[in-house]
Amino acid sequence: MLPLLMDLSLVPTSRLGQEPYSHVLAYPKATKREITKRVLELKKLGIGSVAFEGPTVLNNVAVLGKGYVGVVVLARQGKRYVALKIRRIDSSREELQSEARLLRLANEVDVGPRVIDSSKNFMVMEYVKGKKIIDWVRELNGRGSAAKLRSTIRKVLEDCHSLDKIRLDHGELSYIHKHIIVGRLPCIIDFESASVNRKTSNVTSATQGIFIGSGLSSVVKKIIKVPSTKQMIKSLKKYKHDQSRENFDELLQVLGLNKV
Repeated sequence: MLPLLMDLSLVPTSRLGQEPYSHVLAYPKATKREITKRVLELKKLGIGSVAFEGPTVLNNVAVLGKGYVGVVVLARQGKRYVALKIRRIDSSREELQSEARLLRLANEVDVGPRVIDSSKNFMVMEYVKGKKIIDWVRELNGRGSAAKLRSTIRKVLEDCHSLDKIRLDHGELSYIHKHIIVGRLPCIIDFESASVNRKTSNVTSATQGIFIGSGLSSVVKKIIKVPSTKQMIKSLKKYKHDQSRENFDELLQVLGLNKV
């Protein structure tokens, strides 16, 4: 959990070329020339400072997260805090604008963190405060927990259906515990593997990740009643064949989410 934003210690962008911050700016390793170019690129995006806070540590520096494509840090752009994705030097992706375009497509149906700006090596997004869904579920307790969980899962699956409708496949929702942040509302993050060039499987992948044979599903089953795997698979196969609203509603009914 991050401390209050007003308590964060900010490192000015002009200092990001210095160790140990340069290791994050150009992870895992880069030339001084590349680091200097990236500092200038950040300034053009209006990033004034970075707050090195978060659950992941790189070279003794805390960050929000790390993936195969980039490192995500909390940054300041003007008066607002934003999530800043930094392209890794060893990434197979040559730029981040393509990912930004796909996330903007998701934004058109109100899914994902809002894209604010992007460049070759950076993507500036809305900072979504919250916890990873598995941690959020583990901390649920007391009266109303089941209703809260059902409502959150329903919202996640509705967002997945919205992505299916626009034929944008997230690509990683089988590992949904890594890709949903729950704050005021749940938010799907990390669109680095997204594509519009393959058959969408957002609802099917997310349902399996939440309800069938995962660490998250074992926690979910302790809070709400879950239908048999056979029932779920039957409904998922029908939806996979025809991703209509009718079949999606039928799936929600099978999952006990239709009256949420």
